[in-house]
Amino acid sequence: MPQFANLTEGLRFRIVLGPGVALGPGKADLLQAIDETRSLTAAAARFSMSYKRGWTLVRELNAAFEKPLVETEKGGSGGGGGATLTDLGRFVLGRYRRMETDAGRAVASGVADLRKHLKTKQAPPSGAKTRVGKKVKAAK
Repeated sequence: MPQFANLTEGLRFRIVLGPGVALGPGKADLLQAIDETRSLTAAAARFSMSYKRGWTLVRELNAAFEKPLVETEKGGSGGGGGATLTDLGRFVLGRYRRMETDAGRAVASGVADLRKHLKTKQAPPSGAKTRVGKKVKAAK
């Protein structure tokens, strides 16, 4: 299945802050997972993403802002490095989530109106995700 298949219902909020600088649900979810796990490896694994892809996204974010959003520590010979959000990283993630929630509320009635005109009212495909506020839940 394509990585970006239309399995998430409702608004997918993505903002372009400048040329080549975008923040959307994927990067926000990665930042949140880093904050929760304190590990880039574990955060990337949550989304079946390679460590290299996760690191690339973190480097893009860190390069785009005046200060890094994520700080990393190298592990010793047995690994054990870590990743944490900086104060700016927590601010950016929190502000994005508030904007995402606000935008979702703003379009909710319009989305409901459009759904009334779909050919069939089917349940989302198995494994589909629905975005509710700040959380992504698997559909049942």
